[in-house]
Amino acid sequence: MKKVFISPVLFSILFSLVPVLSMAQKIDSIYINLYTDSLKKGSYNYINVDGLLQNGKYIPLDTSHIIFSSSAGVFSGNSLVLPFDFTEEKVDIRVVLKNTTIQKDFTMYVKRKEEAPLPTLEEIYAPPARKKRKNQ
Repeated sequence: MKKVFISPVLFSILFSLVPVLSMAQKIDSIYINLYTDSLKKGSYNYINVDGLLQNGKYIPLDTSHIIFSSSAGVFSGNSLVLPFDFTEEKVDIRVVLKNTTIQKDFTMYVKRKEEAPLPTLEEIYAPPARKKRKNQ
């Protein structure tokens, strides 16, 4: 029986091709997984998109695989950014898989309640206020 020797360099090159070869499978459908029920104004709202491969496995998709569009705001990668002065109640979002007709349309509402402002550095580093004791 003949033994085959694979050099470490060749092995690392072959091993690095595994993710590329696994991406060669066709994506059957896309799914949106939202981390929140509403969008926040003035922050990055991440839109998580997964693709279902023919072999039943899921892969995360980014802007190299999909195209984002929305009725308001600007996309930065997978994140939708709404301006602080945004007044609409909801945003319509469309995700399209590149070079296919596969797409998802959905609506997300904008958070209405204003968030409490973060404490300043002076408030963080200030000594805690002492509580008065009751005389017994």
